[in-house]
Amino acid sequence: MKPLPGDIRAALQLAQSSGLDRLDAQLLVSAAVQQNRTWLISHDDAALAPAVASLLAEQFAQKAAGTPLAYLLGEKEFHGLLLKVTTDTLVPRADTEILVDWALEILRTQAPKQARVVDLGTGSGAIALALKASHPAAQVEALDLSHAALAVAQDNARRLGLDVSFHQGDWWQPLAGQRFDLIVSNPPYIAGEDPHLPALRHEPIGALTPGGDGLSDLQALIEGAPNHLQPDGWLLLEHGYDQAEPVGQALLQRGFIDVDMRRDLGGQPRVSGGRWLG
Repeated sequence: MKPLPGDIRAALQLAQSSGLDRLDAQLLVSAAVQQNRTWLISHDDAALAPAVASLLAEQFAQKAAGTPLAYLLGEKEFHGLLLKVTTDTLVPRADTEILVDWALEILRTQAPKQARVVDLGTGSGAIALALKASHPAAQVEALDLSHAALAVAQDNARRLGLDVSFHQGDWWQPLAGQRFDLIVSNPPYIAGEDPHLPALRHEPIGALTPGGDGLSDLQALIEGAPNHLQPDGWLLLEHGYDQAEPVGQALLQRGFIDVDMRRDLGGQPRVSGGRWLG
């Protein structure tokens, strides 16, 4: 076992020897000593309390073993919001901001002023809270099957002062008889045998994959959405890079029009959606 670092310089050296990226190491040390990264540079000889040194050594080991930085820090920035995250929620990813941006385009140009919006499978609340923050006039709701994830999302909403209503349940079940102008979702869509899944082992498996070919939850959302959409309402779905064609076809077969797709930051197909004529 490597010796515990006695000061900040030694902590950063320990992180480097553990294989951590320099920025990740600085962020962990900054959080542990409650100072910013600029302070670290000019105070790298500052002594670490034994409890802080022990915490950092453990976090470095966890990060080296693949634990996402966001879980170690307990927070993640998404669409300009700093969100709390736990192992009960997925880590919000930059690619999902593509879904938010498309939804905001619809809210600003096509939807009623006080449009009703629902985010299905909200996790940390990232999508719902980003939409409410950027378009306050919208009436935003969100749901998740996980009680623990909902607790995180509700805490984020309270801390950020964003008025979002939350429901617990399985997809459409809590929304009987309700209709929306916009439905958005980043559902589980990774195939059960996808070789990338082991690298995501620290995140909740149920939020990553429905098993099989990964399309079952996407298909359930497409099938059920018309019963919960107002005329001219939109359904937007995040999906895997190789799922745009089957998702687009499913939208067309269900009767959606204006079916389109948006690409993520890496140029891969990432979000598909369509309008329900009603």
